[in-house]
Amino acid sequence: MKNNKQTTKKLQRAVAEAIQQFSMIANGDKIMVCLSGGKDSYTLLNMMLHFKKVAPISFEIIAVNLDQKQPGFPEHILPKYLTNLGVNFKIIEKNTYKVVMEKTPEGKTTCSLCSRLRRGTLYEAAKDLGCNKIALGHHSNDILETFLLNFLFAGKLETMPPKFLNDAGDLEVLRPLSFCKESDIENYSADQKFPIIPCNLCGSQENLQRKKVKQMITSWEAERPNTTAVMMNALQNVFPSHLLDHKLYDFKKLKSKVVEKSMF
Repeated sequence: MKNNKQTTKKLQRAVAEAIQQFSMIANGDKIMVCLSGGKDSYTLLNMMLHFKKVAPISFEIIAVNLDQKQPGFPEHILPKYLTNLGVNFKIIEKNTYKVVMEKTPEGKTTCSLCSRLRRGTLYEAAKDLGCNKIALGHHSNDILETFLLNFLFAGKLETMPPKFLNDAGDLEVLRPLSFCKESDIENYSADQKFPIIPCNLCGSQENLQRKKVKQMITSWEAERPNTTAVMMNALQNVFPSHLLDHKLYDFKKLKSKVVEKSMF
């Protein structure tokens, strides 16, 4: 494990870069930080609290957890943790677990439906709480895995953007950990001794394509260190004229210049 202070500073620098590059936070914002109880969302909350303290602007934070009523969910952990931390928070109770289990065919993964239900509930909660932005805990590995999943299985070049508008156009969704490595978050989480709550709904599914893609990236990184950094750079260095999407680049107007020959 890296030096604790070194890992903390590395994460803070990465978050600061994402916030600056994508203009994530403005004066007067009220940001809902989504807290699942996993290492990523705990790290996200700590980073947001740090920048709330040191930023030259003023913005509010409210931590929100969606209790999906999964069997055995330790519902006392997050309220106790957040109360001790002195953070404004709200726990939303909604039995999306039952809906997911009833609607998902046997042998199929639950992630897609679970994600849609969770996202809709959180968007609604953000509006009810008067928030204009939502912060999610996805990191650079999540972004790369999503890109490869779409590339290999969905036939499109798309991933999780660091910042986007919801479909209604009234909420900005932020991913401040976009430039943070999962390994650094793991080290930080272990050092902070976060009370981790495992996801028993999707985390235990062995047939997820995402797990296979994660293994691919891990093996590439083992063979050639810094591979993930190169891939992240690629996502920020796009040449539409060198791809094949005619909706993104007007190939019809691409014509050579005719050079008239002089008679002399």
